[in-house]
Amino acid sequence: MGMVKEFKEFAVKGNVIDMAVGIIIGGAFGKMVSSFVGDVIMPPIGAFLGGVNFSDLAITVKQASIDTPAVLISYGKFIQSIVDFVIIAFAIFIVIKAMNSMKKKEEPAGPPAPTKEEVLLEEIRDLLKDKK
Repeated sequence: MGMVKEFKEFAVKGNVIDMAVGIIIGGAFGKMVSSFVGDVIMPPIGAFLGGVNFSDLAITVKQASIDTPAVLISYGKFIQSIVDFVIIAFAIFIVIKAMNSMKKKEEPAGPPAPTKEEVLLEEIRDLLKDKK
């Protein structure tokens, strides 16, 4: 029974729920960026390069026959995936950089207060100096 209780506590903790929300939002963000790259960025790049549609770029390894489809190396889709990755990575970098700059502003200025042990050691040091 203890294991079930531990699992309940783990599953209901805020961290797990936050992680689930992050994964859902991340999936939606990934779809949005893929659409942005495929529908907004790549068409002008393809037009600039002479009307090339990157998703159609492929090398035929084996021609199609009557009952088997062609075997292709679709390097255009791979190029599009790389562009997706770079844009997603850059967007995440910007978001994390903004979050880190906010955290720095929240931290109190000045050195941290000394611990009780440090204060006690300083008092002992001062007492030993006075004896000399």
